[in-house]
Amino acid sequence: MEMSIGTNIRRLRIAAEITQEQLAEAMNVTCAAVSKWERGDTFPDITLLQPLAYYFGVSIDELMGYSTHKVEQTIDDLLERYRALYRSDFTAARELIVKAHADYPNDFRIMHCYMWNLGGDYADNDPAVLLAHRDEFLAICEKIEDGCRDHLIRLDAWNMRAKLLHAEGKTEEALGIYQTHFYNWYETVGQKSEQLFAKDTPEFLYHVKKNMYELADFAADKLVKSIFFDPQFPMEDRIRKAETYGDLMLTLAEKHSEPFFGVIARSVYGRLSNDVRYRTGNLPEAARIHEKYEKTNQYTVPPLRP
Repeated sequence: MEMSIGTNIRRLRIAAEITQEQLAEAMNVTCAAVSKWERGDTFPDITLLQPLAYYFGVSIDELMGYSTHKVEQTIDDLLERYRALYRSDFTAARELIVKAHADYPNDFRIMHCYMWNLGGDYADNDPAVLLAHRDEFLAICEKIEDGCRDHLIRLDAWNMRAKLLHAEGKTEEALGIYQTHFYNWYETVGQKSEQLFAKDTPEFLYHVKKNMYELADFAADKLVKSIFFDPQFPMEDRIRKAETYGDLMLTLAEKHSEPFFGVIARSVYGRLSNDVRYRTGNLPEAARIHEKYEKTNQYTVPPLRP
């Protein structure tokens, strides 16, 4: 972050109608020293910050040009740009978050994005990459656990600890972290939100349906993975089997006008086309399945009202 103390000293001095000579005399320094401060050639000695702030009637933060709101806005903008780049240009996203971490090393959100970018995101992590950054990642995790109030970022710090343990061959310890710090299916926010309301209320029905659609999408994704990554069958058979389930769900959706089945079909086709594209390199096959995915656009989650 650029320090603007010289610019602020000049602004405050002019606003107070004080000459450089008068300020130099008040601070017991030379006029040349004041001139260098204002040009940005040098900075005032740290022992002069409080006297300067008192002299101008401002806080030290204001004297130094530090604005918490401006910094927060800058970081918000950085993270928004990072998320957009991450989807389109990974190299540029890496460069941005590395620089952001150098500029704002104590911001927990930037620490989090920086660590997971270098670590390879949440799945298919390369153990060699994790171990190469082990000490740095552990230091970030410790900072987050000690000071961050964002529960999700704190959980991700424990997640990284588990991944590092797994990379070291300590898988049982890694699984122990998940059992200790993470929730099972029946203790999720969705389940607890549903249980908050009486079963004969509109609010209960809203949360039941919301959970139903989210779990349908999630379960369909897992179904495709359980088929696609099963090595006991040829790849062509795996693709056909998963696609058949998508076709069955789409048929049910069309026959009964039930978007629930359509959501499952859409998730199946989406996951399957992605895996075929990036895991087999069969672009024509991936494109064929993706066409089915595009035909399920109408089967998004319908509007739900509590």
